[in-house]
Parts: sequence; C-alpha cells; structure tokens
Amino acid sequence: MSLTPDSALNVAHVLTEALPYIQRFTGRTVVVKFGGNAMTDPALHESFARDIVLMKLVGMNPVVVHGGGPQIGSLLERLNIESRFVDGMRVTDAKTMDVVEMVLGGSVNKEIVSSINRSGGKAIGVTGKDGRLIRARPMQVTSKNPELTANEIVDIGQVGEVRQIDREILDVILDSDFIPVIAPIGADDNGKSYNINADLVAGKIAQVMQAEKLMLLTNVAGLMDADGTVLTGLSAPRVDELIADGTVHGGMLPKISCALDAVKSGVASAHIVDGRVPHAVLLEIFTDEGMGTKITRRGED
Repeated sequence: MSLTPDSALNVAHVLTEALPYIQRFTGRTVVVKFGGNAMTDPALHESFARDIVLMKLVGMNPVVVHGGGPQIGSLLERLNIESRFVDGMRVTDAKTMDVVEMVLGGSVNKEIVSSINRSGGKAIGVTGKDGRLIRARPMQVTSKNPELTANEIVDIGQVGEVRQIDREILDVILDSDFIPVIAPIGADDNGKSYNINADLVAGKIAQVMQAEKLMLLTNVAGLMDADGTVLTGLSAPRVDELIADGTVHGGMLPKISCALDAVKSGVASAHIVDGRVPHAVLLEIFTDEGMGTKITRRGED
C-alpha cells in the first residue's frame, strides 16, 4: 500500500529533521544506561535494540551499560537468599555476589547482546572484569547511630565504586565496528569482584570516552518541578541550585548527580530519558524537541 500525501509528508519531515543530528553525531560516542521498564518489557526491549543498531548504522558509536536489579532480586528469591538493603543499596555478601555475576554478566548481558544482534547489529558483551575495564574499590556507607557520637561505618559487602576505567578494551571493540554491552561488575587489584551501580559506571565511562552524550534511561519522564513539569535545558550551576533547594531528591538524586559529574568532566550533554516510551533513545537524539531532562555545562539559551 502506497503512502498518502499527508503520511508521506510526515515521513519526509521526520527524515529531514533527523539529518542535521546524524551529521553532527557521526563518529561521536554516546553512552546509554539501559534499565527500568525498558529492560523488562519485551516490546520496549526490542525497540531499544533497534535504536542502538540504527545509531551504529548512521556512524555513531553507542556504548551500552545495563543494570539488572529486578532480575537479581528474582533469582535470589528463588534461591532463598535473603536480600537486605542499606540506603537503597543491596548488601552483597559472597553468595549474593555469585548471583549478581551470574545475572548481570550472564543472562541479562547476553539477552541484550542477542536483541541487538537479532536487529542486525554486532554486539559484544563484557563485564568490567574483562580486560580490567573497571577497577573497583569497596564503597563505604555511613549511617547515624543515636548511641554513638560519630557516624557508624556500615559494611555492605561487595558493593563497589569505580576507581579507574581503562578504555583500551572499549577502543578495540569500537574500532572493530562492534557495539559494547557492559555489565557493571568491577574488580580490585586482587581480582575480588564488586557490584557497582550501573548509572555510576555509565557516567564514568562517558567521562573517560569524552562522550558526546550520556543517556540514563529510567521510569520517569525526567526531573520535574513541584508542579510536575519536566525541567530541561539545565546548566550545571542550575542543577546545583536544584539539588540545594531540594527539587532533586530521593531516587532522582544519584542519577542527576551522575549526570552533573559527567558534564562537569567534559561530556557534552547528559540526559535523563523516559525508557517507558518506545524508541526514546532515537527521539532524544534525532528530534528537535528531544526527550526528558537535558543537562549541559552552560545550559541552553
């Protein structure tokens, strides 16, 4: 069936609107943190894979970092291993770490790789332990104890933070025309594994790669003000103000802080994107309106 004049005009408009963005981002690196509903909804999962393949086909260098908290929790429950959280972080003992590596480095990573490959791309799955990509150190968490005069250090096991990113393996993958899909597991100098927040890993990789964009997919429309309006075109100083006045709070605080650190460290822009919207990645990159909350060092006019 042929296109009607109106639908043909709409298709032409979409393609011509995308052209300057394709020209601008050719050869540039875009780091995308894949998480939230987009990981668990099959239709959203497939649309994400197609977005990543299209980005690669038009000359961009997508790097995917993924989470997997719900999948980890589900397997722990089936294995009758109790989950305990401190300040939103899963306490990770040796048994839990085995499950984390099994899920993140195994089933979840390979599922994303397979989706991208089915869509016509060439993806390779790695963890931060491969090629010593992510060197980690244990994360220290403190909590207030009314019986103590000072804050108490809480042992949360093998939960880590990024000490160093070695980009060599990513350069090899990207130069070979493949798409890296990274599980956020790092190791210390002795080879001990650590579970690291995927947003933090994505942000650090974006900084080291001097990425054009960092995109964090989540389950909300973006950073919203008190009236529920999505805020965008934000400068780094404006974000600092929003953190100070409490507009940024709760679960959004670590994501915004991650985005803020990235742009302050040289990433051109960072975006909080609603992963519940089909093809959200393409809509952010290739349309004038974009999606979600955009943060840059100096903001937009």
